[in-house]
Amino acid sequence: MTKRVEEEIYSDLLVIGEGIAGGIAALEAARQGFEINIVAKSPGIEGSNTFWAQGGIVSFGQDDQPELLKEDILKAGDYVNSPEAVDLLVAEGKKAIDRILINELKIPFARSSPDKLDYALEGGHSRRRILHVADATGRTIATALYNRLKDFPNIHFYFDHTAVDLLTSPHHFLDPLAAYREPSCLGAYVLDNKSRRVKKFIAAYTILATGGCGAIFEFTSNPKTAIGSGYAMAQRAGARIVNMEYIQFHPTALYHREADNFLISESVRGEGARLKTRDGRTFMEKYSPLRDLAPRDEVTRAIYQEMINTNSNFVLLDLAGHTRVDIKKRFPYIYRTCLGYGIDITRQPIPVVPAAHFCCGGVLVDTCGRSSLPRLFAVGEVACTGLHGANRLASTSLLEGLVWGIIVARYLAEHFEPALSGYPGHIRSWRYPEQEEPIDPALIYQDWATIRSTMWNYAGIIRTAKRLERARADLEYLKHRVDKFYQEAPMDPQLVELRHGLQVALMITLAALANPESRGAHFRLD
Repeated sequence: MTKRVEEEIYSDLLVIGEGIAGGIAALEAARQGFEINIVAKSPGIEGSNTFWAQGGIVSFGQDDQPELLKEDILKAGDYVNSPEAVDLLVAEGKKAIDRILINELKIPFARSSPDKLDYALEGGHSRRRILHVADATGRTIATALYNRLKDFPNIHFYFDHTAVDLLTSPHHFLDPLAAYREPSCLGAYVLDNKSRRVKKFIAAYTILATGGCGAIFEFTSNPKTAIGSGYAMAQRAGARIVNMEYIQFHPTALYHREADNFLISESVRGEGARLKTRDGRTFMEKYSPLRDLAPRDEVTRAIYQEMINTNSNFVLLDLAGHTRVDIKKRFPYIYRTCLGYGIDITRQPIPVVPAAHFCCGGVLVDTCGRSSLPRLFAVGEVACTGLHGANRLASTSLLEGLVWGIIVARYLAEHFEPALSGYPGHIRSWRYPEQEEPIDPALIYQDWATIRSTMWNYAGIIRTAKRLERARADLEYLKHRVDKFYQEAPMDPQLVELRHGLQVALMITLAALANPESRGAHFRLD
């Protein structure tokens, strides 16, 4: 057995994830003097979904009203949203944007005049209310937030560190008397991707901010890192998980053999773009009175059906022939990216295909961000606040992360209690295999290919009992093999992520099987 020095790293708060939700929670908590460790599996902030968010963030437009926004959220979520969560977002959202994003981080949101913000329109919204920085809103916010966090000496970043499992009492305690204590979260086992050593990050409170799980599907708008690690770790630790069948598919990702997960923002349709078949016929009027501005689940299924009807791998999104905006100015990032693939969006339509985009379920939390496991909080996409119900309204995700990040930090400032004493040396060290079997990258590659194709074909946009049963059987068989592989192989971030992703795939499949009712993003053909 290889000898390794175990590291125990302590803090008041452990934040797992580097997006807007975890970053805002850390920012607000740092002002209270808490010592904070932030763990991120990527080398930098580009691993978060926040970084890649194009469209914008919901605020209030000039002719807007709170009740209008509330109704749009409820309608998109098929009225299974948590009323308390919706009310909280509507009440706190604009104040949070003004105080942190505009006044503190100085986010340069687009303006229609020097003293007037420009509001975009997106599908499902009854008013123009989306603040944006051209088509790179998330990248701008993530960068500004990271630069602000670096100003605090009590915030410590650990990039290239992959969370493996949550630390819990009594499960990971050596003391048998710990069995009489209430279960709680104590931090996490975290793999240093470079040294391959597992460290114990011990904290009074842990905040999961690990994002979503779009990358377990064959087509996704998410970065490849978005495999649902937070859902998997929380479930293994005993936290309650809900609504995992509600996986939102974004209608329009760029279809190109060399393009990798590039999203075409919903704002493009908000500025007039029309969806067409490959021979140039519009079709959304057949599926919704809102046509191209229908909610995402309706647009996604319409595209999927048209692809089947026309035996095509994609449809077309025509902006050039249906807008008055300056395309290069309004969508510079999309314009440059598409041009790199030989598509001039000022002159020709964009080939698009639906892609897994957002998980509306997750770790169930209350309006304070608390999970069912004491001392574990969850914010952002990994959490299920109930805000989104069965389907998310466009551009509410960044706002949800912002609002609940603030709420969690506020709660901890008012209710912080030090963790139980006696941690050093009392938590189990990580157990490494005595004889480590070398990892074959081809096996991991093939297992991921199996997971992604299974989820896309059997548990994707349109589901049936037979498809879901096939998915369950195939994934459960694969799980037996991967679990054995995981126990015998050396610690490796690719293997840790494979284990997480496979567990999440099963989570979604079982939730979809258990719910025969089509609601929002969950559509059962049978």
